[in-house]
Amino acid sequence: MELFYTTPKNLESSRTEVTLEGDEFHHLVRVVRKKPGDEVLLTDGNGSRLHVRIREIAKHRLTADILTFLTHSPPRTAVTVAMSLLKAPHRFDLFLEKATELGVTAIIPMITARTIAQLPRERVQGKLDRWQGIVLSASRQSKRLFLPRIHEPQSFRNVLDRDGYDLRILAHESSEQNPLIDFAEKNVLFIIGPEGGFTSEEVSAAKSCGVLESSLGHTILRAETAGVFAVAMVRARLLESPYSEQWL
Repeated sequence: MELFYTTPKNLESSRTEVTLEGDEFHHLVRVVRKKPGDEVLLTDGNGSRLHVRIREIAKHRLTADILTFLTHSPPRTAVTVAMSLLKAPHRFDLFLEKATELGVTAIIPMITARTIAQLPRERVQGKLDRWQGIVLSASRQSKRLFLPRIHEPQSFRNVLDRDGYDLRILAHESSEQNPLIDFAEKNVLFIIGPEGGFTSEEVSAAKSCGVLESSLGHTILRAETAGVFAVAMVRARLLESPYSEQWL
């Protein structure tokens, strides 16, 4: 059964019915051609799972009766990836899509010393809207009940100054470290550089802040591949452990 998204605000007033508008309404009615009487799954992206039956379809909105309403707890293992903006925007888009499918919790677009792509302040909101659309589509496809959060672009220094993480890992190609890390029940931050990698000054700054360094293998990965690999590595290790049900 297909999964669609509604805003948390739509669930505040009633637990018996829900309305759907905007892009999700358009996708559900105009693209997949749902009709009154059809049943679908809805989520607010915060762990709620609703099984609903469409009652009425108007020009710009639909109303559905809630058949069941369940609330899931968030995963106890969280992965944030701070990824440098990339010269080719479609590569960053690819990272967003695949990391979302694999279970990333949050994404921080990042500006480093070697970041080529620059994002003027007046274009930030447009980019965030586009990225959120990519994340929403990937979440719908993979049936995620928790939508990843996309932060506003931040500098490398600001990323290093962020707190609240149990583990912070800088992945770069010159590292010879390959620590065996237990990710279970931890809040993890991976920091992934641009096409040209991190400068030696950035690596030193990260180490001075207590950030671990790690290799992602002997071959050189594209930046977007490194970001996807980091999330997949956590997922793979959790699936091999008793903590597999805590992921996604």
